Amino acid sequence: MRWHFVPSHQQDVEFSVTKPINYFHLHMISDATGETLIAAGRAAAAQYAHARAIEHVYPLIRTEKQIKRVLEGIDAEPGIVLYTIVDQRLAAMIDDTCASIGVPCVSVLEPVLTLFQSYLGAPAGRRVGAQHVLNAEYFQRIDALNFTMEHDDGQLPPDIEEADVILIGISRTSKTPTSIYLANRGIKTVNVPIVIGVPIPDVLVKSERPLIVGLVASAERISQVRQHRVLGAALSFDADHYLDRANIIEELTYARQICHRHNWPMIDVSRRSIEETAAAVLALRSQGR
Repeated sequence: MRWHFVPSHQQDVEFSVTKPINYFHLHMISDATGETLIAAGRAAAAQYAHARAIEHVYPLIRTEKQIKRVLEGIDAEPGIVLYTIVDQRLAAMIDDTCASIGVPCVSVLEPVLTLFQSYLGAPAGRRVGAQHVLNAEYFQRIDALNFTMEHDDGQLPPDIEEADVILIGISRTSKTPTSIYLANRGIKTVNVPIVIGVPIPDVLVKSERPLIVGLVASAERISQVRQHRVLGAALSFDADHYLDRANIIEELTYARQICHRHNWPMIDVSRRSIEETAAAVLALRSQGR
C-alpha cells in the first residue's frame, strides 16, 4: 500500500549545469505521521547538491500485513530505507528483508532510544505515536493556532497582551507563514503589516507583554517574492508600483525606522527559511527581548 509519493525537488537548491543530477529512491516508514522521519530524511538529502530523492512515505504502518506490502514496494524500487517503528518485531521484519534484498536501512529512532536508556537507566515504553498524545501542550498549540489565524494581517485583538509575539513588516516578508509556524509551537502570534502613510496602532506601541519583532529583507528578495503574487492578482492591482525597487527600498527604510524608534529587534529573512526565522524569534524570546 503506497500512501505518499513526492519528489523532494521542491527544495530551493541550485544545481550545476555541468554535473548531472542523480535520482534515488528514499523509503520512509513510520508507525505515526512520519513527520520526524521526513524531516530527518530531507535534512540528510539536502546535503547532496547533485542528488534528488524520490520520496516514498508510508505513515501509520502498524501491522505485519502493512509491513509486507511496504517491503514489496521497496523490493520493486530499491533505495535507502529509513524507519521509525517502535514495535521491535515489525522493525526486525524491515531489517531482515532489507538485508536479504541488499538495500541499506536504518532506524532513525533506535540510536536515540538506546542513548536515553543508557542515561536514564530504564527501557523506553515504546508507545506508538507517543509524541502526539492529546495533553495540555497539544491543546495549547491548538489554542495558539486559533488565536493566530484570527489575528492575521493586522487584526489586532482587543487585549493585545494575550499575544506572545507580534511580527511586523512590509508585504512579502513571510509574516503569516512564520506566525503559523510559531503558533504550531504553542506561541500566540499576531502579524501586522507596515504600510507607508499608515501609522502603527497605538495599542501596539503601548503593549508591554508581547515580543515585537520586525521582519525585513533585501529589496531584491522582496521583489522576487512579489513577482509571484502579481501573477495571480486582480487586474486592478498596481503591479508596477508594487514591484518597483525604489518603492520597495522606501518601504524597507520606513519599516527599519519604526523598529529603531521603538527599539524593536529586527530579523533579516532574505536568506532564511520559515523555520530559521521562527527559531530566531524564539531565541529573542528566550533572551527576554
